Amino acid sequence: MTTMTEPTPAQGPTPHQRRIAEFQEQRFGLFVHWGIYSLAARHEWVKQRERLSDEQYQAYYDHFDPDLYDPGVWADAAHHAGMRYTVLTTKHHDGFCLWDSALTDYSVAGTPYGKDLVGPFCEAFRERGLGVGFYHSLLDWHHPQFPLDRLHPQWDEDAPDGGDPGDRDIAAYARYLHGQVEELLTRYGPVDTLWFDFSYSKRIQQGKPVTGGKGRADWRSEELVELIRRIQPDILINNRLELPGDFTTPEQHQPGEPLTDEDGRPVVWEACQTLNGSWGYDRDNLNWKSPDQLIRLLVDTVSKDGNLLLNVGPNGRGELEPQALETLNAIGAWMRLHSRSIHGAGPSPYTAPTGCRYTQRGDRLYLHVLDWPYRHLHLPGLAGKVRYAQLLNDASEVRRPIVDPAWDNGNVAPKGVPAGSLTLEIPVRKPDVSVPVIELFLEPDAVAGPR
Repeated sequence: MTTMTEPTPAQGPTPHQRRIAEFQEQRFGLFVHWGIYSLAARHEWVKQRERLSDEQYQAYYDHFDPDLYDPGVWADAAHHAGMRYTVLTTKHHDGFCLWDSALTDYSVAGTPYGKDLVGPFCEAFRERGLGVGFYHSLLDWHHPQFPLDRLHPQWDEDAPDGGDPGDRDIAAYARYLHGQVEELLTRYGPVDTLWFDFSYSKRIQQGKPVTGGKGRADWRSEELVELIRRIQPDILINNRLELPGDFTTPEQHQPGEPLTDEDGRPVVWEACQTLNGSWGYDRDNLNWKSPDQLIRLLVDTVSKDGNLLLNVGPNGRGELEPQALETLNAIGAWMRLHSRSIHGAGPSPYTAPTGCRYTQRGDRLYLHVLDWPYRHLHLPGLAGKVRYAQLLNDASEVRRPIVDPAWDNGNVAPKGVPAGSLTLEIPVRKPDVSVPVIELFLEPDAVAGPR
């Protein structure tokens, strides 16, 4: 999407490169999926899943009145959880806009609530020092010029061409799409990220391509990026315009290793995950991930040089579910004690022992112990490279055994312990935190990794 020339040392990093570095330092963000589908309370794709007509779906528009909406509460919850930025769905696939767009009547302005939702959201999160980004759907199931395709609620499997009347103009829709993006970027101040969703010209569904799938040519993606860069040059754009993008967005799955491009170079990436499998409010969905699972997910993501964007789906009155708040609060309790192993940290060149993950920040190596062992931990390649070790939750020293079992027979390590390992003597009882972290202070010559 963008080609960046490496600056000389005298020049220093470009503003765009500094923005990418800031993004990777933040590591943890809040995704918010919200719209009139929250009244249906049956997933944000309810219109498509149930093949609802515009007339049937209109009931949610006519009754949308989130009288308890207080973005300050959301921002407080995110801040307490240790999140550093947020991404709000300004428009989802149903076409409903959370701001008073001059380009459509299908916005919050025409609902019983009648007031802008995006502006107060931006203000509340910025007041708490959190970066603000916008999700914007490339699809629009409400727009009269958006051609029908197999993902469209009005697609008719039994009709020729799915029932598309054939007079819809994707070029007209693209102009609308670009116009709304321009509105968002000129109305709400500096925006950190634009999170587009999604292109599907090559999507395979039920073993065959999606009929009428849309992508780069339909959105006029190159022109859209030029528009965005002209208004806000340093904004980050994701990879869903069928262009490379500034960062990649694996959804609801966890990469097994750090992501790289075809030439093996590291890729900036952000995993997006839900609390219970649904992005929008889904009243009867009880498949909640535990705080312990999510903390482990965060740790694993950062250990692989990624960010985690964790989603909440507010209900129709504008509140987060109690369990969502409880989950964020529990993550926040862990982050209060361990955030320095996450914020500003990234992967380590050292290999963590089984059942553990490393993150590293300068001369601090953070050992996240997912499976608490009995009494001893053996750290390959770290013998002689650590000057001090402590549990991060309470800064209590972690000592090495007076007689190191890794080296009690000359230079011959006992069976199963790699030569050159550092052995730590840890408490038999696991600390009362979800994932204990041992902070290792590296010797100066060990910061760059093994030789």
